[in-house]
Amino acid sequence: MTGLTTLWLPIIVSAAVVFLLSFVVHMLLPWHKGDYPKLATEDRVMEALRPLNIPPGDYMVPRPASAQEINSPEFVAKRTKGPVLIMTVLPSGPVTMGKALVSWFIFAVVVGWMAAYVAGRALPVGAPYLHVFRFIGTTAFIAYAAGLWQMSIWYSRAWSTTIRYTVDGLVYALFTAGIFGWLWPR
Repeated sequence: MTGLTTLWLPIIVSAAVVFLLSFVVHMLLPWHKGDYPKLATEDRVMEALRPLNIPPGDYMVPRPASAQEINSPEFVAKRTKGPVLIMTVLPSGPVTMGKALVSWFIFAVVVGWMAAYVAGRALPVGAPYLHVFRFIGTTAFIAYAAGLWQMSIWYSRAWSTTIRYTVDGLVYALFTAGIFGWLWPR
């Protein structure tokens, strides 16, 4: 068993590396350019929605009031007529990334901490690099990628987007595993 206090350095270093990798993936590479295509009628849609003053949040349209309503003729007619959508409304105004970037870094620290906890319970100080890599990599991959699949399964997010984010998660997990293997206490 390896204590978490001895793993603070790989936790922080791996979080910083994942933070930088995600910058490269999202800002410098065209990898995610097509994740959210532009509506051909974007201006018309915005003009139609603006007077409704929808507060920020997650919405489903149409949304049944109960499980029983799903099979009602009225609800089926609404779904058939469309449009059917799940949307997230963000606050209006300039794009601000500060809060999201801080939250992302904290998330990467939490992933590193969880992976360190799992590996630290299973592996001793001085464990071989590949043993550390396996435990850390698997745990980090689950944290960075596995939860994304439910968005395609249940909410019809494009599988191509989910697969790209899963590949991102794999890259983040591999780097996290490599850093832990390198910095594991001897």
